[in-house]
Amino acid sequence: MKNAEDVTFGGSGLDRAGELRNDPAALAAAAADPDARAIVLWRGKPLIAPERPAGLIRLPMDHAALAHSTMPPILLGREDGAPVFAVDLSAWTPDAVDEASLGGFMDPSEQRHPKLPDWMVFAELRRIMTWLSPRDAELATTGKAVFGWHEIHRFCARCGCESEMTQGGWQRQCPACKAGHFPRTDPVVIMLITHENSVLMGRSPGWPQGMYSLLAGFVEPGETLEAAVRREVFEEAGVRVGEVGYLASQPWPFPASLMFGCWGQATSTEITIDPVEIEDARWISREEMMDISAGFHPAIKPARKGAIAHFLIERWLEDTLD
Repeated sequence: MKNAEDVTFGGSGLDRAGELRNDPAALAAAAADPDARAIVLWRGKPLIAPERPAGLIRLPMDHAALAHSTMPPILLGREDGAPVFAVDLSAWTPDAVDEASLGGFMDPSEQRHPKLPDWMVFAELRRIMTWLSPRDAELATTGKAVFGWHEIHRFCARCGCESEMTQGGWQRQCPACKAGHFPRTDPVVIMLITHENSVLMGRSPGWPQGMYSLLAGFVEPGETLEAAVRREVFEEAGVRVGEVGYLASQPWPFPASLMFGCWGQATSTEITIDPVEIEDARWISREEMMDISAGFHPAIKPARKGAIAHFLIERWLEDTLD
């Protein structure tokens, strides 16, 4: 697909330094390198300089703020030959934090650490993802996804013993049964389903008012991407799909998905929704979609910038999908 890696989180060519992960001495030397830097996350929110274009903050590995970390740093790779790590400060609790405001679909709150300048803030990645450079976006999404995996995989899936972080954060090792566990990424298909001049859009229960997107769903074991597209569209909207193709992918750390952007040609148009899966689905013409994308539609908001749905819809409108 033309410009496929222009999608947010699409990759920046980061040197991930995979050869260091299984070498404890090399990892220790990398962490002690005076040029090494750390990106910092708090409950999955990266530390940034919020003035647009926003910048991901990189701190020296011996910065006083990092003393609040209770987890080993994760090696993300190298930037200009220098090691770069991710450090998690979720053990720190801000003064007077409003827990009710955290974790929402688009959390607007920002947190400031007492050992950092006021212009550095922790901000929700979903809200600021389009503000970041490709490199900053790749570092932030990688750190968020890997720390998120560690948070919910502390215990061995084989024997239940508490496991330990190894390989620079890229594995958990069970001290009892010696099983190794690796960060998980869930494959998800997201589908630009068209029929003549229209595209199929839907909305999930609980989404903000006016928000519609392309249909999407998890790929099941033993299933191809093409089969997953056909199954998910039929299950959610009752629409049959014939030919299917792949367009582009996007890492999506909310919490740990890899979105496979696909196209499909509908062979039926009657919609019968599954109300458990989606709240509504409808065919939208190219002309109506142009109004939606321009913000002129009375009921439907544009797809969120940064999401692969927005990327695919815009290229469908521009006729640059191939």
